[in-house]
Amino acid sequence: MEKWFVTAKRADFKEISSRFGINQVTARIIRNRDIVGDEAIKEYLNGGLADLHDPKLLRGAREAVALLNNKINEGKKIRIIGDYDIDGVNATYILYKGLLRCNANVDYEIPDRMKDGYGINEQLIQYAYEEGVDTIVTCDNGIAAIDQIAYAKNLGMTVIITDHHELLFKEEEGEKICIRPNADVIINPKQPECNYPFPNLCGAAVAFKLISCMFEDHKIPKEEAEAFIEFAAIATVGDVMDLIGENRIIVKEGLRRLTNTQNNGLKSLIKVNGLEESDICAYHIGFVLGPCINASGRLDTAKRALALLLAESEGDALRMAEELKSLNDERKAMTLKGFEQAVELVETTELKEDKVLVVYLPDCHESLAGIIAGRIRERFHKPVFVLTDAEDGVKGSGRSIEAYNMFEEMVKCQELFTKFGGHPMAAGLSIKKEDVETLRIRLNELTTLTEDDFIPRVSIDVAMPIDYISEELIEELEVLEPFGKANPKPVFAEKNLNVLSARILGQNKNVIKMQVLNSQGMVMDAMYFGDVEKFNTYITEKFGTAEVEKMYQNRENTISISATYYPQVNVFRNVRNMQIVIQNYN
Repeated sequence: MEKWFVTAKRADFKEISSRFGINQVTARIIRNRDIVGDEAIKEYLNGGLADLHDPKLLRGAREAVALLNNKINEGKKIRIIGDYDIDGVNATYILYKGLLRCNANVDYEIPDRMKDGYGINEQLIQYAYEEGVDTIVTCDNGIAAIDQIAYAKNLGMTVIITDHHELLFKEEEGEKICIRPNADVIINPKQPECNYPFPNLCGAAVAFKLISCMFEDHKIPKEEAEAFIEFAAIATVGDVMDLIGENRIIVKEGLRRLTNTQNNGLKSLIKVNGLEESDICAYHIGFVLGPCINASGRLDTAKRALALLLAESEGDALRMAEELKSLNDERKAMTLKGFEQAVELVETTELKEDKVLVVYLPDCHESLAGIIAGRIRERFHKPVFVLTDAEDGVKGSGRSIEAYNMFEEMVKCQELFTKFGGHPMAAGLSIKKEDVETLRIRLNELTTLTEDDFIPRVSIDVAMPIDYISEELIEELEVLEPFGKANPKPVFAEKNLNVLSARILGQNKNVIKMQVLNSQGMVMDAMYFGDVEKFNTYITEKFGTAEVEKMYQNRENTISISATYYPQVNVFRNVRNMQIVIQNYN
């Protein structure tokens, strides 16, 4: 069951259309994304590098530059401690290459997911100390490492934190009091005192901002700093950040560069995934290239992904890219197995009554918990924690729905965790095995979620008859890209489309191609790439077997559907045809 509704935010669409030279349909979509006012619309449509905010506005950026310059001048050993996901790997790359360019004596360490867990830990600090490291620079982690940073400071080390995660807090008399580590400098736009105009940067984008400050101070050409944008873009999409404001500019510019990247590693990764002839878009990062980078941190060590980005020879890069693709293929098979086990647990045990799902899969590879949690959330539309056995107890990842702020709900029972952190929509945790059931009970006791929160909502941008579609409109809709979180692909809809004919295509029989007719007499091809079996079951129950058979035999029938869709131009043997791709139907 889904709730369909048309988003009807008000504005003078005719005036916006005229002022910016765009179709009123495009103007409506922009308004639906809460882009309001001439400046915001102009940035959304045409924003470029000149619209990026001054990195020196980040609280702590100037202090970090001064501190790092002192360490560079004194020849002190600097170590970057990153994270094992796509954001952490790219952030580490940016800081490492950037500080090398500034003549720093710098190396890096990325925690091992299985051995070290998330973020900086005392063992990594001890190793650094024993190896003569003077200064630690974290990226994409550190803001929650209160005890670990205290340990480094007790050893006499200098610590600079660059991070983007939420700050820990405690509530006193109804007021939130932030708790932060005692580092020498903290750069995190989520700090309440930070006046940076756009707080929703990923870890790699924060690293990019710091290196931009460093390069400016060292009189290194701005273009050299801007070369890091493609890595910040990969991390922004891969870490599922909101594609609005500055993130949108970073991704737009990064994608433009990525299509012709000079980085051997990225070039090879694009090649082994068969994307050489493609215009790389956000989808390719999110679902093809990004998972290969993440796979090394999940099943092996993230240092392999970083080594790929740092590869100096094309031969080495190609070999490493092939290894990462192979790892990702292995990861996909393991994920499917874990997902099927999780679905069975939810559907056959008392979990099916829970509002917050806590699924314990002891034998699942701990690195896959987050991916499986995401798929379970999509299946049941509930907040999900997937937990699995680890060396020191139980570890897990959570994925949430809009109505549930996962991080804040975890804070309410933080005494159960040995470690935790995250965002409203995603989180990571460590817990003792004996507390798993207690966590499940507590999260469900504390939640205020209602049954209504579990019904997926389909937001329609424009109820648009298919006869309104033109090639000009389809081309114009490209200005709305890149699509992703907070800037989704537009959703159009029309009721009562008669299905004139249909056939099932694809090697795995997983695509339906239909011809549909609307009330204005417009006939158009319609593609559906969803669950073919489910679609057939739905129309058979509604219209009967005989009518479905007629539809597949291209004979006159009574079948009609309402559909949400996105229009596109299909080019086959140099013939261009407009078609719609159906997302939802009823």
